[in-house]
Amino acid sequence: MIPAMPAPASVSARQASAAALRFGRLAAMGAVAVLILVAGVWASWGTAQHVMLTKGRESGTIEVTRCGEDTCSGPYTPVSEGSTARAEVVIEKTVAVRKGETYAVVVKPSSDEVVRSGPAGVLYAWVPLGGALLLASVVVAGGLERTRGAWVMAGAGVVLLTAAFVTI
Repeated sequence: MIPAMPAPASVSARQASAAALRFGRLAAMGAVAVLILVAGVWASWGTAQHVMLTKGRESGTIEVTRCGEDTCSGPYTPVSEGSTARAEVVIEKTVAVRKGETYAVVVKPSSDEVVRSGPAGVLYAWVPLGGALLLASVVVAGGLERTRGAWVMAGAGVVLLTAAFVTI
């Protein structure tokens, strides 16, 4: 007995639904990957804007004299023209900030809060993007099945995180 061939209409309907599901998966995973990357840029830009766009900003050094749970503080010595010395400014406490050390910093506008400047400050500011690149690479490889693009994204994330670790 010869098996019956499916009707042409049911085959094309199955192909159409499979194509629609494939498109839906690609659209959803693409949206997730883009959302992860946008979140990484958004998280990085809060600090990176002060470090990278330094024109007109006060720059100088901080000698860290005290550290609390979340912040460290110390006197600010100006380097740029128009910057004023301050008895105390606050810097976020991270693994890269130690009591007794002096760091090049940029003052956030209208505050006594500073962020690290120079290559170490720029790389540290973009660390959230490095993490986002690593996370998005998994989505691109698994959800979008684009392994080469995922390897490029993961490599860029690893290079960024490693460079930040080395310079800090």
